[in-house]
Amino acid sequence: MQIYLPIAEVSVNAFLLLGLGGLVGLLSGMFGVGGGFLMTPLLFFIGIPPAVAVATEANQIVASSFSGALAHIRRRTVDLKMGLVLLAGGILGAALGVQIFATLRSMGQIDLIVRLCYVVFLGIIGSLMFVESLNAIRRNRHPGQVRKRRKHGWIHALPLKVKFRASSLYISVIPPLTVGFLVGVLAAVMGVGGGFIMVPAMIYILGMPTKVVIGTSLFQITFVTGFTTLMHATTTQTVDMALAVLLLLGGVTGAQIGARIGVRLQAEHLRILLALLVIGVCGKLALDLLLQPSELYSLGGAGPHG
Repeated sequence: MQIYLPIAEVSVNAFLLLGLGGLVGLLSGMFGVGGGFLMTPLLFFIGIPPAVAVATEANQIVASSFSGALAHIRRRTVDLKMGLVLLAGGILGAALGVQIFATLRSMGQIDLIVRLCYVVFLGIIGSLMFVESLNAIRRNRHPGQVRKRRKHGWIHALPLKVKFRASSLYISVIPPLTVGFLVGVLAAVMGVGGGFIMVPAMIYILGMPTKVVIGTSLFQITFVTGFTTLMHATTTQTVDMALAVLLLLGGVTGAQIGARIGVRLQAEHLRILLALLVIGVCGKLALDLLLQPSELYSLGGAGPHG
């Protein structure tokens, strides 16, 4: 069934959008990510303009992340105190990101910049996660080789320390505020929840236990993307509600299923699956840019003409 999307100015199969929404929701519940790192490029591939895909996907992430967060709250796997600190940084980052997005759009550069950002960020994060996940699996296969946990590091030397009881941490609020801020900028500029950066940052930088990372990530993503959607709707007017509703319907159902699957799989296996997905999407985007040089140059030259 074909439907017309007024803001995107294209016709798309409704069942295709429902399926994509369900896939993103499934990833949200399993991996603790908003799923935008995958959905936004997929929307590019089916003909949705990048500016509309970015703004609208932030709206869809709200629903799928909220659904997944509720499932984790019921299991008591959310550090609400850490989530609020991440959220504070995320709101500030999202406000700045929307302004950057609006400026690039007015210059005619937003489509190219969004695609390039995806290639760079997904390539780096996917590769790092893949290597670290392989190392974690090797350590589990050789239990005799105990990896000593660093009790002190540069994070512990920072001021403004706070106790996060659910995560068994006593660290400065500066690192989580910074992580939240960066995720907020990415949510606004790239249409992602930022979980593909926040989840590894919470594990490897903040030192949070894996059991509370996914739920806490979804908690922060829900509110940051909600704020981002509101800002885009009022500032850039690029939110297509017809598109958002279809993605939302599939996303809510998929998130509940994904949360149930996620608790049955080992954390290391979850991370390596996520890494492979990130690398795959990065490769597809990079290939599209390389195979369509005429489009890239035309986008790059749009700036002087507004």
